[in-house]
Amino acid sequence: MLNSIFKEGSSHTIPRKYHIAFWIGYFTLNFIRWGSYYQDYWYSFKSNLLTVSIGVVLVYVNIYFLFPKFILNKKYTSYIFYFFITLSIFYVVRTELIYALINENVWPESDTPQKAYSFNHIIVVFMIGIYDVALVTTLKLTTDWIFERKRTERLKEVQMRTELNLLKSQIQPHFFFNTLNSLYALAINKSEDTPRVILKLSDMMQYALYEVKDSKVELLKEINHINNYIDIEKMRFNDRIESNMNITGNIDDVEIPPLLFLSFVENCFKHGLKGVEKINIDISFEITKKNDLEFRLINNFNADAEEEENHGIGIMNSQRRLTLLYDNDFILETHVENNTYNLFLKIPVL
Repeated sequence: MLNSIFKEGSSHTIPRKYHIAFWIGYFTLNFIRWGSYYQDYWYSFKSNLLTVSIGVVLVYVNIYFLFPKFILNKKYTSYIFYFFITLSIFYVVRTELIYALINENVWPESDTPQKAYSFNHIIVVFMIGIYDVALVTTLKLTTDWIFERKRTERLKEVQMRTELNLLKSQIQPHFFFNTLNSLYALAINKSEDTPRVILKLSDMMQYALYEVKDSKVELLKEINHINNYIDIEKMRFNDRIESNMNITGNIDDVEIPPLLFLSFVENCFKHGLKGVEKINIDISFEITKKNDLEFRLINNFNADAEEEENHGIGIMNSQRRLTLLYDNDFILETHVENNTYNLFLKIPVL
């Protein structure tokens, strides 16, 4: 994380106005604190103006040079060595400027007289420098960590949106391929239902091309889309298909991701008609009291019929989309019992 924060191009650049605002606030706090403590605001102003200015240089040398050059490259011994050298320079410059410009007593705050370059004075000034560096470095790391986290979240969101769009785009060609196959079969048999199928297919293409561009669509429109698909298959297979759809609860204002259920319905026809004379399909949509949408699909099929081809794009696509859209906040269960395929899906409705 530290490497990603400090690498060129990925580090968050804090606007200059915030740097200026921070150091003005830091200076003001120290100026008022020490001026009030010793009742000498003029001395406090001069000394803090000088010491804070030198502290700024020390802090930025550490943040923008020593830290990325040594810590991020795991040269900890070199960092300690050069930081000690920097602190020593900081001490000498600070002490000499105070002596020359402000007061010959370089440490008037001490309860006992102290001389420059004494052990106690060196330790105190070193601790001041370390405090300034630690404070600002912590703030820098924290703000960059927050930025990096938000950037990562944005990248994940973009990646998820891109993958969702890709998955959604894969559904439409897959769906129209199956529908055109149905239309082709009707045309070969010169069925009188062919014009009706073309009209329904036109409605479905309009829905797929214009309605599903948004992330959410009305559930009622999605149900109509499914009904159109089932009607087309009924025209193709005549009396081999019986279907029933139940809707429970108020679905007027319910919106869902587009084309979420169609793959499951397609699967009924793709596998359900193999080895059986007639397929029975029961579909239900229910809005629960907990504001969940429960989708159930039941159809009969021949479990012993061997699948000639395995085109699982639709189902795998839907499972992947559910994971991306709802993470773990959904339930998808399937099981086969007595040559009957049962599917249950529950998703939250916001």
